[in-house]
Amino acid sequence: MKTMLFKSTILAAAIAMAACSTTPTTTPMLDQARGDFISANNNPAVSSYAPLEFKQASDALDAANAAAARKDSLDQIDKLAYIAKQKIATAQAIATQKGAEADIANAGKVRDQVRLEARTNEANRAMNAAERAKWEAAQAQAQAQAAQGQAESAQRAAADAEARTREAQARAAQLESMMADLQAKKTERGMIITIGDVLFATGQATLTEAGMNNLRKLAEVLASNPERTVLVEGFTDSVGGTAYNQQLSERRAAAVRSALLGMGVTADRVAMRGYGESYPVAANDTAGNKQLNRRVEIVLSNDGNAIPARR
Repeated sequence: MKTMLFKSTILAAAIAMAACSTTPTTTPMLDQARGDFISANNNPAVSSYAPLEFKQASDALDAANAAAARKDSLDQIDKLAYIAKQKIATAQAIATQKGAEADIANAGKVRDQVRLEARTNEANRAMNAAERAKWEAAQAQAQAQAAQGQAESAQRAAADAEARTREAQARAAQLESMMADLQAKKTERGMIITIGDVLFATGQATLTEAGMNNLRKLAEVLASNPERTVLVEGFTDSVGGTAYNQQLSERRAAAVRSALLGMGVTADRVAMRGYGESYPVAANDTAGNKQLNRRVEIVLSNDGNAIPARR
């Protein structure tokens, strides 16, 4: 038993020297375990009544100190320090209990009974303290894990937001380029692409190949921007009857819509309306101005918004 005490004293001195010289990694849990070990080592009852348990506690503390010297993770050091702390508490509790039993054996029955109860209560308190320490350690670990999880979730959310922003910027740049090819014009209602009379057969609602090429580009825009919709609006000049012009404007708008549907655009994304000779963009006094009025305007909605009605 003296040998055990001597070895433990040397170990305690080594811990103190290591703490002063090399400053290894430590944690509050490890510091508590070291303090508990010194207290147990100075208690003669521990070496007398719990030498095996105290040896196990000493080995456990050696493992925790070694982990600290290697600068292992704080979680690993805490885990080993907690084990050492529990074994020290167990050795102290056993020593206390056995000391109480020895006192009982050497005293009178009544006095022995009183002392037994006192020692038993003390042992129970030690055990309860050990359980409390275990619970607190588990709570601390759970909180640390929760905080780490929250931090990782925040990092993932930030990365996702950044990726979405980059994707949106890329789509916006692509949209600007494609709409520039179509000579689209920005308005409050959205981007407007105008398909003039030259892109239809004369007096007809049949698109020419040039008109179809423009619609293919628009179909690509819609495929890359699924949140957007279009409104196809047909117009004529003032030549001819009002009813005929209304029907012609509707047929031309319908031809554009049908072409877009044939290119893979879903029907719920393409609305249409004919206005006949209403809403001219030039006076109907020359052949050139009349040609400007014979047109189809395709309104591309702003991002995720409905297209406002024409005013």
